[in-house]
Amino acid sequence: MTASETDHLHSQLSRFEDMFPGYRMEIVEGNVVLSPLRAFHAKTIRLVWNLLESQISPQWECVSDVLFPFGDGFEFCPDLAVIPAREEARNLSVYSVELIELAIEVVSPSSVRNDYEVKDRQYAARGIANYLIFDPSRGEVVTRWNPGPTGYRGTDTFRYGTTVKIDTSVGALTFDTSGLPVDPNA
Repeated sequence: MTASETDHLHSQLSRFEDMFPGYRMEIVEGNVVLSPLRAFHAKTIRLVWNLLESQISPQWECVSDVLFPFGDGFEFCPDLAVIPAREEARNLSVYSVELIELAIEVVSPSSVRNDYEVKDRQYAARGIANYLIFDPSRGEVVTRWNPGPTGYRGTDTFRYGTTVKIDTSVGALTFDTSGLPVDPNA
């Protein structure tokens, strides 16, 4: 997909942003993808955001569901991304992917492949140092680091109910996962 085709898709996508409440829209592999949001999805984002925000230095800030164009048919809205505070203060709806130091996704039943495979490759290829995947269906968090051209070379998986400690480019982070929701229907 060419840059002009991606620009066209983005302009088309922006016209539909408010037409589908309860859905998140992204461009994945050149296709517009709508993902239904669930209560546990939003709750996990809120809890993780609270844990994260209290640990990062004032030079960093969290953003959620804002657009990061990756080019080549990919535009993502990470559930959470850590970017420089001076950039977040600009209050934009679209940011450069080069600003992301830490990307976090919360898996929904409809986003399993995108979160575990597609975004793994795309985030790593763009050099995002750390990628965390919180999965309410599996009751686990996956940490990924050491980005390479085809994905992350390092990965660890932790069951919810444990305290997860990771070193990231924004500092050492600790996540107590005992309060995160686990989907009872999974």
